[in-house]
Amino acid sequence: MLESFAAPLRRAAAVPPVALPLPSTRLHATTNVARGPAVAATLSGAERDALAPLARCMAHMLDEIDYGMLLVDADAQVLYLNHAARRELDRDHPLQLAGNVLVAPNSGDATALQEALAEAQRGKRRLMTLGTGEQFVGISVVPLNENETRAGATLLVLGKRNVCEQLSVQGYARAVALTPAETRVLELLCVGVQPTVIASRQGVAVSTVRTQIGSIRAKTGANSIRELVRQVAVLPPLVGALRSSAAAFGAVRMSLAS
Repeated sequence: MLESFAAPLRRAAAVPPVALPLPSTRLHATTNVARGPAVAATLSGAERDALAPLARCMAHMLDEIDYGMLLVDADAQVLYLNHAARRELDRDHPLQLAGNVLVAPNSGDATALQEALAEAQRGKRRLMTLGTGEQFVGISVVPLNENETRAGATLLVLGKRNVCEQLSVQGYARAVALTPAETRVLELLCVGVQPTVIASRQGVAVSTVRTQIGSIRAKTGANSIRELVRQVAVLPPLVGALRSSAAAFGAVRMSLAS
């Protein structure tokens, strides 16, 4: 994927074939030539300047993806993580950050993580599940091609703990012109709250909530609450515009210089 993004820029700037690095305070100097040694010492200043905007753009792109993504090594040292991952790894998540190391407080989850990373070193992909109850989460474990990145690096993609993200619900509500009251009803429906409970929480009659649901269905074209929730669940996730641009381990470094 990095190669395909880099191709147009290489033709314009006459930059030799490289695999761009993922931004990290630890990996910003580890760019490798495809089928060759490190290129940090061989790229001229002008060539590095030409590649830097694309690297910055790709870092911003990863932060706009509302799925937590981490790059870790065989020892679970975190080499890179995007904004969503920093947000997801809260105190309730089955995985935690201990300094620059990814850990699982639960012993069973820790064993599953170790086994998944070991399998990734052998080139095997895996979908693992960690946590229980509301903190249950699926994680995709993807070994990366060592010709394009640091040997032994593994991509972890964190699954969602909620079916419908609040920002996606709110964006959808604006798109179909829901009222604020209808938007709140939709948010509660999407997390599995029953109409009778919604009425109790909102301090209104059940008939009022059912009228609001009818209005929501009319505006969205949904034939049932289940179909309504499905419409929201399959929306592309939205990331809030107001967020920190700093990486968990310091400012993201995009330079290709050694």
